[in-house]
Amino acid sequence: MNGRTTQIFVASTLYGMATLAAAIDAGSFAPASRRILLTSNNAVIPEVAPGLAAMPGFGALRTRFDEHLDWNRTIEPFHPSAWSPRPEDVPLWERQLRTVWGLGEDRIELIVESIQVSPAQALCQLFPGASVEVYADGLMSYGPTRFKLDAQLGMRIRRVLHLDLVPGLEPLLLTEFGVPAELVPGDAFLKVLAELSAETADADVPDLPEAPALLLGQYLSALELLTPEEEDELHLAMVRGAHALGHTEIVFKPHPSAPARYSRTVEEEAARLGARLTILTAPVLAEVVYQRLRPALVVGCFSTGLLTAATLYGLPVARTGTGRLLDRVAPYQNSNRVPMTVVDALLPDLADAAAVRSWAVPGPEQVRTELSGLLTAVGYAMQSQVLAARREEAEQYLSAHLNDHTWRYFKRRRLTTLGLPGGIPAQLSFLPKSPALRRAVRRIRRLQKQSWGKSR
Repeated sequence: MNGRTTQIFVASTLYGMATLAAAIDAGSFAPASRRILLTSNNAVIPEVAPGLAAMPGFGALRTRFDEHLDWNRTIEPFHPSAWSPRPEDVPLWERQLRTVWGLGEDRIELIVESIQVSPAQALCQLFPGASVEVYADGLMSYGPTRFKLDAQLGMRIRRVLHLDLVPGLEPLLLTEFGVPAELVPGDAFLKVLAELSAETADADVPDLPEAPALLLGQYLSALELLTPEEEDELHLAMVRGAHALGHTEIVFKPHPSAPARYSRTVEEEAARLGARLTILTAPVLAEVVYQRLRPALVVGCFSTGLLTAATLYGLPVARTGTGRLLDRVAPYQNSNRVPMTVVDALLPDLADAAAVRSWAVPGPEQVRTELSGLLTAVGYAMQSQVLAARREEAEQYLSAHLNDHTWRYFKRRRLTTLGLPGGIPAQLSFLPKSPALRRAVRRIRRLQKQSWGKSR
């Protein structure tokens, strides 16, 4: 090695890149001879989806790095989310990348997101001698690592960088390896977002009303969490809920990949209610919109944007639809369960006007008392092998706090499988497998359907 250090920062979203920029500005990274920004377009069909470099504001954030490289172009025609090198090809690939990227014999430090999947996994394999740092792009860092990582990789990870979106709540991500969590200062992040706002002032943004209700779309049907019809209804519920709270000026920010018909249905519903609705399709971060509009209310399902609005900007927020999603998201290990749980447990329901009007961001001590135990129990139930050391904490929480309200975050079958409080007792565990019982249940259901049909 030549004593030089090259840091490679991997980003696939503008929000993640803003997080990296804030961490660099705050001095969270040691000085390096060279800093490379490696962007990855993880869209289903990246050839037809605009990449990160095409996003408004990219140029302002790009200044933190010495060079910008495109991972899609490096590995084409392979897809970044699907490709990883064969073990026997790793030395060839590393030699090739060191030559093409001009890395020479530099010591490599990787700063990646979503360590459980590619492209982060692929890059960690391609540079086996590199140290690794992980930064969190959203709420999923509060949950467990999605599956058991190879110990050789886990021991290379030095820290998890994350925004303090829920003050008082510690990430579970990578705690099985004792990886410490470190905060990216909120004031540094806000400065970066202000810079983004100034940079995107000329973006194609329509004239917007002052202090509207801002509705955040997520395109959950693409994740197969809802059907398109159910997602339509979710957006309509947002419009109705905001209007019921007295908001007649409404801005809807659909997901960039969502079909145009979602916007049409919310427009029609707003017109029916007598509210004025503006569609915001410009590819700017929700946080940029917060700075420009200072919304009177931000409404969403389980978007990270709800927590940045509440915690970093002090804006009123409300959630809707999380109860249905918690009930149906499958398997239980689905990583979206953690953002759903955080938002559902922390934020007020849009349908509860009194709760929306009186809600305030809970203090760190309240979060540690009321939310930390819940997330530990949910995280353990999701990934019991990964978080094996947290079993006792999960048992204590379930024994003391499982009630009509908290049952929404758990499934009896899952608790039974893991032998946790709330599951079917061991001596009755044969019942779900009993053929006689299954036949009786099917018979009761048939009778119920027949009775329902006659009643019509």
